[in-house]
Amino acid sequence: MSESPGLLEALEVETAPGPEACVIWLHGLGADGYDFEPIVPALGVPEAPGVRFVFPHAPRQPVTINGGMVMRAWYDVYALEGERREDAAGVRASQARLEALIAREKARGIRAARILLAGFSQGGAIALQTGLRHPERLAGVMALSTFLPLAATLAAEASAANRDVPIFLAHGTHDPLIPLARAGRSRDLLQEQGYRVDWHEYPIPHAVCDAEVRDIGAWLRRVLGEQSATAIRRHGEPRCGS
Repeated sequence: MSESPGLLEALEVETAPGPEACVIWLHGLGADGYDFEPIVPALGVPEAPGVRFVFPHAPRQPVTINGGMVMRAWYDVYALEGERREDAAGVRASQARLEALIAREKARGIRAARILLAGFSQGGAIALQTGLRHPERLAGVMALSTFLPLAATLAAEASAANRDVPIFLAHGTHDPLIPLARAGRSRDLLQEQGYRVDWHEYPIPHAVCDAEVRDIGAWLRRVLGEQSATAIRRHGEPRCGS
């Protein structure tokens, strides 16, 4: 566990000592940071350079769509005209919390360009919300079984630094909570605004399957590998004895 004043409590997994990259992975509604920790070995991330996976726990709060039950949530959810709607103030509050985690990783020596934001469902929405607005170039954004929150504000708030950030979107074709059509509209909006989206569909409900985990692993290895190669081109190969 890691816990610092003002920061969310989080579970951490490092693939090797002295990690040079970080994946901050946000869970879905009602889950916690332990939800995706078990899949790290299945992703096939190389041991070197090491990667730190950070799985924060969302704050506990009442959730309207679940009868006001208190649970871990990144924002409140309402049901309006049959479609789940996000709490805009809550989305922005969680964006600020994720920004604090990014700042903590930078303070620990990991450059923004080696930090990747990921999430499932609500967590994926916050990863998109934050990653596309973050002022420094990030390594990538991965959003699973989710949609683009506060979509109407993106054009005005988008960061120029992340206009070409790699985006991995994945969705189940039988998702009853966030229909495929809603996710597809988010994909289309992102593509219309010039983002490069790697889109995947799987014959599953609101969940993650083995084939998806394999695709996530391949994408992570490619994106983090590209960023590592870019760093070498910019700074040169390390010299013996240096």
